[in-house]
Amino acid sequence: MSFGSPYLDDDYLVGGVMSRRCVAWVFDIFLIAMLVWALWWILVMFGLLTFGLGFGAMSILPFVPFCYHFLSLLGSASATPGQQLMGLTVRRDFDLGPPTGLQALVSVLVFYLTLATSGLLLVVALFTTRHRTLHDLVSGLVVVRVRALTAGGGGWNMGGGTSAL
Repeated sequence: MSFGSPYLDDDYLVGGVMSRRCVAWVFDIFLIAMLVWALWWILVMFGLLTFGLGFGAMSILPFVPFCYHFLSLLGSASATPGQQLMGLTVRRDFDLGPPTGLQALVSVLVFYLTLATSGLLLVVALFTTRHRTLHDLVSGLVVVRVRALTAGGGGWNMGGGTSAL
C-alpha cells in the first residue's frame, strides 16, 4: 500500500522494524528493571520509616511496567525510550497519526496478555503486513521508522535528503 509519497511506502515505513523492536524491547526491560529496583528501595525505606505501615505501598510495583509502556505511548514521541533509541514510533495504522488514549490502553493490555500466555502470539508479526503483532492489530496501531515520517525524507544525517557537499 502506498500513501502517495515515496517516503511513506510500506517498505520505507517498516523496513528493519522487527529487529529494531526486539532490541528496543531488551533496552526497555532493562529500564523497567532499574525503575522497579529503585522504587523497591524507596518503598522499603518508606516501610521502615513508618514502622511497617508503608509496606503496603509495595503493591504498586507490578503496575510499573504497564504504566511505563502506557505513558510512553501517550507521550510526545509515541514510543517507549527503547523504541526512541532505535528510531521507532507507534502510529495509528490508517492515517499514521499518534495513538489515542484508548488505543494505547488496548495495545498495552493485549501486549501484557500476550506475554502472560507465553509470548508465542508475538510470532504473528512474521505473517502480517507491516509486521504488526497481535496487540498492534487489535489496537489499530503500527510501529514505523521515525525517519520515514520526517518531511523531505530527512535532514543532513538521514538518507533521502540532499547534501550541499
